[in-house]
Amino acid sequence: MTHYSWMRFFTPDAVHHDLGLVCLGTGVQRGALPVVGPRTVDRHVAVVVTAGSGWFRHGRAERVAVTAPALLWLLPGVPHHYGPDPGGGWDETFVSLTGAATATYTRLGYITPNRPVMPLTRTDEITAVAARILRAARPGNPLRDVEAAVAAHELLLALRAARDEAGTAAADRPVVDALARDAFLPLSVDDHATRLGLTPAGLRAAVRRASGRAPKDFLLSVRLTRAQELLAGTDLPTTTVARMVGFEDPAYFSRLFSRRVGTPPSRFRERESRMRPEPAPSPAPSPSSPDP
Repeated sequence: MTHYSWMRFFTPDAVHHDLGLVCLGTGVQRGALPVVGPRTVDRHVAVVVTAGSGWFRHGRAERVAVTAPALLWLLPGVPHHYGPDPGGGWDETFVSLTGAATATYTRLGYITPNRPVMPLTRTDEITAVAARILRAARPGNPLRDVEAAVAAHELLLALRAARDEAGTAAADRPVVDALARDAFLPLSVDDHATRLGLTPAGLRAAVRRASGRAPKDFLLSVRLTRAQELLAGTDLPTTTVARMVGFEDPAYFSRLFSRRVGTPPSRFRERESRMRPEPAPSPAPSPSSPDP
């Protein structure tokens, strides 16, 4: 049984690294592939197994079974060792990534160092993104590194979606939806947990898995996003907007809005609103008025 392989690589320069995330390579391999490693790499590599089965070993952990569809995260500086089952084979798509944004994506839960093997529900969107990276690598393309970098961000989002649908985060989605629905009620995080039949710790874990945020930050984002919409799209007083998004103290709302959005509510409205009062018409001259 033979195997098939193609790969494309990128050499982004310093200005492209300033994008925060760059793609260093992509490829597709199929069939009776040779075992990889033990080895380490100096970048993040997402290996998506689209067909077949095999095994994976990460660092000093025990070998674990891999059944498609699945994601293998190869982490920079961490030894790994993997391959398809003997006598069989598998199909894989890989994308290599690096950049300062990988640390942020890790904090948000898109890259999972503690769970380097993750089941997926589907791989169609992931392979479509990899195909866009391949097209970016076409000869003579002056935009290749930027196109590949944009696709790298899309890849992390596609991986997160396919992974969440297969794991516990799918069960967390109703919790986050309910929290967003009730975000404008003047409730504490503990109150929200009680309404949802969870402990505060359980709520924190569910929201962190689903959104990468703490419940307080998630609620604040929902509230301030709605506040911006109301300030830009209506002529409601700021005090009314504050109450509508769950803040009983307008002064606290204004301070918080200024800190998080970067400008006070009144200035935000001046900048973003198209709700401009029409000028009052000039009074018509009376018949007895002398001509100017």
